Amino acid sequence: MRMKVSRGRGRPRGKYHSIANLRLLEYLALISMKYGIDSNDLFNSFVEAWKRQQSTCKNLLVECRKRTRNYAVFLITNGCKVVAQFSIPKRILKETSPLKEFAYAKVSRRTIVEEAKVKHLQIRDLKSGMKQINLEAKVLKIPKPRSVVTRFGEFAKVANASIKDETGIIQLPLWNKQINAVSVGDVIQVENASVVTFRGERQLRVGRGGQLSVIEKR
Repeated sequence: MRMKVSRGRGRPRGKYHSIANLRLLEYLALISMKYGIDSNDLFNSFVEAWKRQQSTCKNLLVECRKRTRNYAVFLITNGCKVVAQFSIPKRILKETSPLKEFAYAKVSRRTIVEEAKVKHLQIRDLKSGMKQINLEAKVLKIPKPRSVVTRFGEFAKVANASIKDETGIIQLPLWNKQINAVSVGDVIQVENASVVTFRGERQLRVGRGGQLSVIEKR
């Protein structure tokens, strides 16, 4: 069961629930524009690859490299050239024509390098200074909360939890209501987070524009 823990302020999320998913759909629309492919045909190629491991769409080969309960990781190649690799949530793959809202006239002219912003990363990939990170991990430890004074002069409680995936461990500060909403053993999804170094340790921080969700209770 997916439980929403916190969500930052920002533009309306729509039925996809997060800014990260909206950016993902926009990025897929950009790929369809770049390679002259109908957006529905491109999306259907992901669905086919999700079901049958791989599919083709004009000159592009779409391969499903990993499937989990909540998302699938796809690799797109054009001949010997890698076009992109990123994850798509399962709930989007079950939609009908989700790219129709991202027609040519509505898609902003972002460059293709924005794939890094929607890529599903692993902990070993994280470096201080990285932003707009999407990550799925398991809660390893939650220490006793401590009281702090924020830069705004307000009192708050914080617990620097440890989360892990198959590649490593990183700290994730939990604030106030987040502390009791997350338990050791839960599988969580972090969206639109940033990576900082605090007292020599890497931390994954969810700011006002980010979201922390429990996708599997222990």
